Amino acid sequence: MEKSFEIKIEPTSNPGIVKFEANYFLTQHTSYEFENIDQAKNAPLAQQLFYLPFVKRVFIAQNFVAIDKYDIVEWPDVQEEVAQQIKNYLNSGQPIIIETETKATKKVPITIYAESTPNPAVLKFVANKKLVTAGHEFKNIDDASEAPLVQELFHFPFVKEVYIDENYISIGKYDMADWNDITTEIRDFIRTYLEQGKEVLTANAAVTKEEVKKQSDLDFENLDDVSKDIVNIIDEYIKPAVASDGGNILFDSYDPESKGVKVILQGACSGCPSSTFTLKNGIENMLKEMLKDKVEYVEAING
Repeated sequence: MEKSFEIKIEPTSNPGIVKFEANYFLTQHTSYEFENIDQAKNAPLAQQLFYLPFVKRVFIAQNFVAIDKYDIVEWPDVQEEVAQQIKNYLNSGQPIIIETETKATKKVPITIYAESTPNPAVLKFVANKKLVTAGHEFKNIDDASEAPLVQELFHFPFVKEVYIDENYISIGKYDMADWNDITTEIRDFIRTYLEQGKEVLTANAAVTKEEVKKQSDLDFENLDDVSKDIVNIIDEYIKPAVASDGGNILFDSYDPESKGVKVILQGACSGCPSSTFTLKNGIENMLKEMLKDKVEYVEAING
């Protein structure tokens, strides 16, 4: 399967700079800044963008291209055209960066810190860089065939399962180990791995995830109206809170007769002693309140 790049336009706090976010990574934990076309000699995409007369600076980092413009144009007038140009270039298969050490290359130090979760068996390791563009769950080393970092983590005998999303890795451990004894070892390993520029996921894993998302979008369109409302509430109100605890929640099904909702728990939420409380006092109450008499209960099919 080949990558099919899509670009999302994201404004920034600086009105002169707009980010063009891709659905796949463009670089591996390295950021680049170019102030003119000469500096961009090893960056064909940036060189092409400098042919636009309003482009002042170009930044390429992980899954986005950011452009700082001159005042001769306003972003609303040109951003769609720029997004299309970047999309066309990425889908052409041409190199984004020709890897050689240049003064324009900026190595960004990787920092990792450990954060507790409501699940005592799971710890969340947070990076200062985006690691993936979508959540991935790995129950064992076989699941990690397209995830080199996770494969390495499973070589630690105390690692039970792994969940990666955005800028963090939630690791579930076996009872044989105590977090006080292993946290520093895991944190140092992840930091060193990322600093070496190694892959978190293979390109094929990203493509596979994109295919799953497309299928999920198609499945959403086939849901009944109540199920669509449930999915939207979970995505907007529940997922952000769950993600802050190192977990994820997915809609599974809705039974209009029993008015029951089934969900799948991932990451720190999976197997968490407090997950039943969270389901009943958090998710269930919210769905009951927002959907009135359409929801009676919520249960996790893997809880």
